[in-house]
Order: sequence, then structure tokens, then C-alpha cells
Amino acid sequence: MTTTTPPANAAPAEAPLRLTTEAPRTLTFSDQAAFWANLGVSLIGFSSAAVVLVPIGYSPLPIPASLLAIAVGTVAGMMMTALAGVVGTRTGAPAMAVLRGLFGTRLSFLPSVANIFQLIGWGVYELTVIVQGVDAMTGRIPRPLVVVAAGALCTAMAIWPLSILRILRKYVTAAVGVSMLYFTVQLLRNPIPHQTGTSWSGFFPAVDAALALSVSFLPMAADYMRHARDARQAGGAAVLGYSITQFWCYAIGIVALLQAGPDGDVFHTMLGVSAGWVFFLVLVLRESDQSFANVYSTAMSVQNLLPRVDRRVLAGAVGALVTVIALFVHDLGGFSNFLGLIGSVFVPLAAVVGVDYFLGRGREGRWDLSERSPARPAMLLPWAVGFVVYQVLNPGSVSWWARIWTHVQDWIGVHPGWWASASLYSFAAAALATWALVLLDRRRPA
Repeated sequence: MTTTTPPANAAPAEAPLRLTTEAPRTLTFSDQAAFWANLGVSLIGFSSAAVVLVPIGYSPLPIPASLLAIAVGTVAGMMMTALAGVVGTRTGAPAMAVLRGLFGTRLSFLPSVANIFQLIGWGVYELTVIVQGVDAMTGRIPRPLVVVAAGALCTAMAIWPLSILRILRKYVTAAVGVSMLYFTVQLLRNPIPHQTGTSWSGFFPAVDAALALSVSFLPMAADYMRHARDARQAGGAAVLGYSITQFWCYAIGIVALLQAGPDGDVFHTMLGVSAGWVFFLVLVLRESDQSFANVYSTAMSVQNLLPRVDRRVLAGAVGALVTVIALFVHDLGGFSNFLGLIGSVFVPLAAVVGVDYFLGRGREGRWDLSERSPARPAMLLPWAVGFVVYQVLNPGSVSWWARIWTHVQDWIGVHPGWWASASLYSFAAAALATWALVLLDRRRPA
């Protein structure tokens, strides 16, 4: 299929309605950079700075160590995310359909179903975060009203995704940048309290925490990057736009946390600055693009299973489901544990996709995205290897799950220390295992 350039006076193209239709390549570098920059700013990022400043099970990090961990984790995670997204740019396929080339069509249903569940969870969580932000500002608007209004907005955005990306670039990004700058200046006008009892021992766990949030976008990156005009520009826009704003977001969160004290609240600290509610409102409204991305990408994951169903119908159904769940689910306090599990699943998957596409079958022109793409169960092995490595080095904080992997650590004699970055070792292990399979595949007779 060939890509055609629309006439100058034509209306901007929207995302195709069915998986079997070619995706328009209309998003520029600035469109992509603005989209990812907006995703990098989130109320989750402000509050998640606590996990970087005080890694679970370790002493607090000094500020320089925290900032370095944020930078390393964010950039590394976004490079992994962009690696998977660029495959979508090159093939024109959304994220879960890309995996047909890796696992075969039928086996790609396995990560698709897993992605559907985790993205619905993310969508519910984002609506909950919006509710918390509105409640921090007013404390008077009924929760169901906020949930329904936010859910309706996010669902409408998911029906016109490319138009929303253009609106973000033209209007929203500048407002978000001004708000971030305002909070930076206002917070830094007050002294940062002196830290005590700090240590660099939790540096790599802090890297993993920052990386987990950025790599959580890996199973949806190609849904948007498939519409980019150039693969190199799309990858660069994603890494640059997201890395700058997530680092900035976490840095503001660290300052606000230190000023709030051990029993303080980040949101109330930000609202406590002069006219803070005005700029905080911008950030709360901007949170809707996070939920929109989850709703739209859930619909695209479903479309890998049902390629001929109109994506607008799927987006509407997903948006309604997420909204209904959010009306009844209030407590998502253990979400940092969920982030760690996401990292353990998708970090090694990025390595497997990247190696097999750029060094293996994709390089040889054998990346089959058709509905009859044959199953490749062997490619599940390096993914599993990377997952196991991640769990051995960072079992997370869910008690029963962590106990299982603690027994594994004792059995194999590996006890993680300051050197143990679960993300980086997991990525390397999965990449090496995939490369070994690529070499075996090349030696097979044609």
C-alpha cells in the first residue's frame, strides 16, 4: 500500500476506523513532541516522586542522587518505549498488532489481552487522580459528577485521537509549560529543608521506579507513532518531549515533598503557593490526555482481536466501562507496586521486539503482520527470561509475591545490593536471549 498526500485544502486525516485500513502519516515532529511532553507531566509524577526520594526498603536519597536517578530512569525507559514505537512507525501498525510479527497473530492475543486489562486499570486510576486533584482544590464537588464528566471528556477525545494531538500542540502544551514554570519559581522561593540520614544505597531501585513510569507507555507507543511521517523524528520526539517534562515533574514533586514534611501532602503544598489553584487547575485538566491515551490504546488492543470493528465503537465502550468502574473503585493506594510489575513485564518485551525487528526477522523483511502470521512460541522464552531476572533483582512490595522470589534468591545465591538495577539487567538478559534465537534462526535451512 502507498501513502498519499492529501490536498492542501483537505481536512486533516483522522486515525483509520479499522485495523485493515492504512494509517495516515500526518503527525509532525512538533505534534509528537508536544504529545509526549504532555504525557510526561502528570499528577502521578508529582506524588510518585516519593518513591524516588525514599526508595522502598532503603534510606532516603540525597537530592543530587534523586535527580540523577530520575534522569537515568526516565531517559532509559523512554528509549525502550521509543524502540517499540518506532517499529509502529515503520510498519504502520498499532502496538499490539506489531507483536504479530514477533509472536504470530494468535500468540499476539496473549499480550493484547494483558494490555487491555492493565490499560483499563490505568484509565480508572487516571480518573481517580483527576478526582483527587479536583478534591484538593475544592473539596465540594461530588465525586460521581467529576468521574462522569472526566470520563465523558476522555472518551470523546479517544474518538478523535489525531485531532486531539494537534489541539494539544497548539493550545495545551504552552499552558502546561507556564504552569510548571510558575510552580518551579514559587516553590524555590522557599528554602529546601536539610535532609538527614541519606544514602546512595537505593540509587538503582530509584532508577527502576522512574523507569517504570516511562516504560508503562511502551505497550501503547506505536498506537500514536504509527502516524508519524518519519521513524527517526518520531523516536527523537518521544524521548526528548517526555524525558524533559517527566524529569521536571519529578523534580517539582521532590521539592514539594521536602517542603511538605513527612506528614505533608504534595498537592496541598503546590496549592499553598500564591495563586497556585489557577495553575494547578491547568494540570488537573491536562490529566485528561493521560486517560484519553489509555482509553484509545485499549480500543486499539481490542482491535487486534477484532480487526474489522469500528474503533469509535470500541473507544466508546471502553470509555464507558472505565467510567463505571471508577465510580465504584476509590482506593488505589498500592499503585506503586503495580508500576513495578509493569516494568518487569514490558522492559524485557522492549528488548525482544527491538532485537528481533532491527537485527532479526524485521531486518530480513520477514516481519509478518498478516492475520495468518504463524505462531512463534520460542519468542516467549527471552521475554520470560527477562521477566525472571527482573523479579530476582526487584521482587516488588506485594508481600506474598516478594516472598516467592526471596526464596528463589536464596536458592540461586543472588542477593541484590546497590548494584542491582532490575530494569537494566532484565533488558540486557532478554536482548541476549533474543539475539541467541536470531542466530539459531539464521542457521536453519530456508
